[in-house]
Amino acid sequence: MKKTLFGLFLLLLIGCSKDSTVSPESQLEKDTAAIDKYLADKGITALKDPSGLRYVITTPGQGASPVVTSVCTVKYKGTLMSNGAIFDQSTVATNFSSSSVPGGLPLSSLILGWQIGFQLLSKGSVATLYIPSGLAYGTKGASPTIPTNANLIFDVTLVSFK
Repeated sequence: MKKTLFGLFLLLLIGCSKDSTVSPESQLEKDTAAIDKYLADKGITALKDPSGLRYVITTPGQGASPVVTSVCTVKYKGTLMSNGAIFDQSTVATNFSSSSVPGGLPLSSLILGWQIGFQLLSKGSVATLYIPSGLAYGTKGASPTIPTNANLIFDVTLVSFK
């Protein structure tokens, strides 16, 4: 009995000591495959950015596009791709202002998927961004609403930017 328990304990220790982390590259491959399958299953044709971001512009805007240092005013709804649960939304124009940055936060302070995606849009654009986990909250997630390695969908409107 003691040998059996010791053997199970040793097996458990060995199993727990293995590094089960996935490289960022492997996670991106997994994420883009899941996003591409989701899009195909829904019959959605999306544009592909080399970063892994997928996007659909439903209403093109006009003029220039923001840059990473721009402060963008947006409307958005964020959902988990896995189950469609809404985790955040703003139906009024939001510029992510904070007390330390009175005019708003620059795009560079937001998730990488937004930094990439909004630079592909112009003022007035309405789009859907399909963001792989590594361009969002990655292995940390954003507890309690966004789990680790969650692919996200954002319906966005770029109201303005400066």
